[in-house]
Amino acid sequence: MLSPLLPLMLLTTVSSFSSVAFRAVPRGGSRFLSSLPAISTSVSGEPGTESYRLNFEESGKPISPWHDIPVGGEGGVYNMLTEIPKYTKAKMEVATKEGQNPIAQDMKKGKLRDYHGPIFWNYGCLPQTWEDPNETHPELKVNGDNDPIDVVEIGSTALASGSVTPVKALGVLAMIDDGELDWKVIAISTADPLAASMNDIGDVPDAVKDGVREWFRWYKTPDGKPLNEFGFGEKFLNKAETVDVIEETHQAWKALREGKAEAGKLWVK
Repeated sequence: MLSPLLPLMLLTTVSSFSSVAFRAVPRGGSRFLSSLPAISTSVSGEPGTESYRLNFEESGKPISPWHDIPVGGEGGVYNMLTEIPKYTKAKMEVATKEGQNPIAQDMKKGKLRDYHGPIFWNYGCLPQTWEDPNETHPELKVNGDNDPIDVVEIGSTALASGSVTPVKALGVLAMIDDGELDWKVIAISTADPLAASMNDIGDVPDAVKDGVREWFRWYKTPDGKPLNEFGFGEKFLNKAETVDVIEETHQAWKALREGKAEAGKLWVK
């Protein structure tokens, strides 16, 4: 059974923000992106199949969107890599164990994964971050989930999968999924009309925060999984605490790239 709050989440999102249209964020529109090389994407395989890959290149040379795109961070603005556009269901993600880390649709038990209902926000990750599964959080007593840190972007525009968008980090939620720490950064595109009025988690309407939390609490239950839990009394940490969490995951990524942390099956060039 899906959360009884899902209709409220959809209503909240639609009423709080303007209508959406898919677009890729143009490069050069921000100082956080203007310093990036000319990155292009190409598709291999068929959408909706196991073979589909969204590949990234720089001047015709394959690159990793996880390792080669800067995380950003100046003034609390980061480079978000969109994996799943809002109002879609396909569970797309950076393939951390494949060479060059393309975006692919996640598989489980030999089947492509889809959400049981659309996600109401743009969903992606911050490049050059890593939630270290070898490290135990001192307060929550759980280890990282072995992925880049996730971002929930609450703006009005649906962002194309594979696009890189400068976002303002506003807060973070400590989700605990199957005993693993899976941080969810709440952010808004710097180009969104509401970005100027949102500078910390207290600026985000309670209905939006509640919608994000409840969606992630319930979204696995149709598969017979238990409700997800949250640390810190289920509260969103503020911007300063969010910056600290992002910096910790960035330092963990650096240790991974330098061979100071156990990579396991991850592709780390």
